[in-house]
Amino acid sequence: MLQIRKSNTRGQANHGWLNSQHTFSFANYYDPRYTSFGPLRVINEDQVIGGQGFGTHSHSNMEIVSYVLGGALEHKDSMGTGSVLRYGDVQRMSAGSGVSHSEFNHSQTETVHFLQIWLFPEVDGIPPSYEETHFTPESKRGQLRLIVSEDGREGSLKIHQNARIYAGLFDGTEQARLELAPGRGSYVQVARGQVKVNGITLDTGDALQIRDEAQVTIENGRDAEVLVFDLAV
Repeated sequence: MLQIRKSNTRGQANHGWLNSQHTFSFANYYDPRYTSFGPLRVINEDQVIGGQGFGTHSHSNMEIVSYVLGGALEHKDSMGTGSVLRYGDVQRMSAGSGVSHSEFNHSQTETVHFLQIWLFPEVDGIPPSYEETHFTPESKRGQLRLIVSEDGREGSLKIHQNARIYAGLFDGTEQARLELAPGRGSYVQVARGQVKVNGITLDTGDALQIRDEAQVTIENGRDAEVLVFDLAV
């Protein structure tokens, strides 16, 4: 089963300082058709203007991944972690038993653009933790690079859930395939550009929900950047 989610059908929230598009029900946006996909709970595409951001707030029992597409995202949390993330940087914060953090645009002039992703953990109440790493464009070029996994293999970030996230850059004849085990599905999010996924052409912001298929096929990209989730569904 292939279900297309066009960019312009996502939830919209424009607060002036923040322009956010919600793949799944979030805050004031609610659609019973889009509440989660397996353990995947949130994909918010956020753009925050210079000097603005999310003040200190709390989370618990959620695996939170930030994937920076442009600009500089400044993070601080109650664990004492502080960092500035730029394009290619990926952050994982396991909220567990509870953590407070803030996220601000590090620049006063340039917009920061990032995807904020939430997944339910397999176990509640774990100690909160933080991890980040950088993935070069070369490591994602023409292939699906594992960036998040349940065991941290291949230099990926480790989350407390049986889920994997891959990132890839595709242009021209570049292509990649991801085999899906029985009982697993995939959610493909196009961060930018245009690409064909399992024969369906998707544009910037579009997504494809995949169930009961043997594989994900990525091809015919035009300056495309994609995230591919492998999940139990």
